[in-house]
Amino acid sequence: MPASLPDLSTEADIVKLVDTFYARVNEDALLRPVFNDVAQVDWATHLPTMYDFWSSVLLGTSRYKGRPFAKHFPLPINSAHFQQWLALFHASVDELFAGPKATDAKARAQSIGAMFEHRMTLNPLSLL
Repeated sequence: MPASLPDLSTEADIVKLVDTFYARVNEDALLRPVFNDVAQVDWATHLPTMYDFWSSVLLGTSRYKGRPFAKHFPLPINSAHFQQWLALFHASVDELFAGPKATDAKARAQSIGAMFEHRMTLNPLSLL
C-alpha cells in the first residue's frame, strides 16, 4: 500500500507544485505553444513570480504584487486552453499532495481559471 501524500503546507511545497505544473505545461501540445511561442515566457522570471503568486493565494504570504489579468488578455486562448490548464494543475496537485490545503489549491485554481475565462470571453452585450 503506497504511503499517503502530505498536504500542501510549506514554501517548498509551493515550489514543488509550481515546478511540476509548469513541467507539464511545457510538455503539453495545446499549452506549450501559447507559453513559449506566443507569450515567449522567460521561465527564469516567471517561475519565481508564480511561487510568489501561489504562496500568496495558498499560504497567505501576500508576496505577489502583480496584476495577472493584463498579461493574459492579449493571448489567443479559449475555453479549451483553460480546461487543459486546470486539468494539468489538478493532476499536479493530485500527484504530490492530499488534504484540505490540496483541495483548496484545486478549488482556487478552478475559481481563478473560471474568472479569467469569463473576463477574456467577448460578451456581445459589451459592444452596445
